[in-house]
Amino acid sequence: MKKVISTSKAPAAIGPYSQAIQVGNLVFASGQIPIDPATGNFVAGGVREQARQSLTNVKAILDEAGLTLDNVVKTTVFLADMNDFADVNAVYAEFFAEPYPARSAVAVKTLPKGALVEIEVIAAQ
Repeated sequence: MKKVISTSKAPAAIGPYSQAIQVGNLVFASGQIPIDPATGNFVAGGVREQARQSLTNVKAILDEAGLTLDNVVKTTVFLADMNDFADVNAVYAEFFAEPYPARSAVAVKTLPKGALVEIEVIAAQ
């Protein structure tokens, strides 16, 4: 059975989807772009600041589900420009510790609202 996970500490969905869905002991969090939930706007700065806000949003959703970043087993990082990989990777390392989750990182043509990065996760209890 599906359980919807929702928090005001992360941006509200901007389409017909949930912030996250829990099924059994797994939580599937939708991709998070760098919107500050307090303002509804992108955070100021470049890709590092955007990655930090995206991961902060992920953390808020996991908190609502009673989980932490330590529960994350898989991430997918979407980049508007693969040349930003090293910068995003540096910020990513601030949030995750060994053993690191499995990860995919891909460059895409565009991201919602012109974001430079979007990050989605799967976490297990």
